[in-house]
Amino acid sequence: MIDSLAVALTVPALVVAVWAVLLAVLDKPLTLDTKPTLGIAGAVLLLEVGLLAQAVVGVVRLVGLDRDISGPTFVGYLFGPVLVLPLAGFWALAERSRWGAAVLAVGCLSVPVMIVRAQQVWAGHG
Repeated sequence: MIDSLAVALTVPALVVAVWAVLLAVLDKPLTLDTKPTLGIAGAVLLLEVGLLAQAVVGVVRLVGLDRDISGPTFVGYLFGPVLVLPLAGFWALAERSRWGAAVLAVGCLSVPVMIVRAQQVWAGHG
């Protein structure tokens, strides 16, 4: 696990979640034809790239690990957000109401939870 990358992924995930909640409160659907929604899509894309990097590095470090941790659990928490975030993003784009932004907010809020849980498993507390 790269702790600095975990923090670098947690903060933008929370910012995007707040941004998506704001869009939901303002009753703005997530469409790709306005600057705020294009910005949120770009932020989600960058977040996804960072999550993929975290997952690859985590699996590589797990292979060379000399202590005992739950490998399947750790890999699950690494790849969980990699799968959840795009699903939430596509669902948010398909939903043409305020609830699309709410779906994206929930997806983004799940990212920090799974990152923290992966760190706990990596530290041997899981």
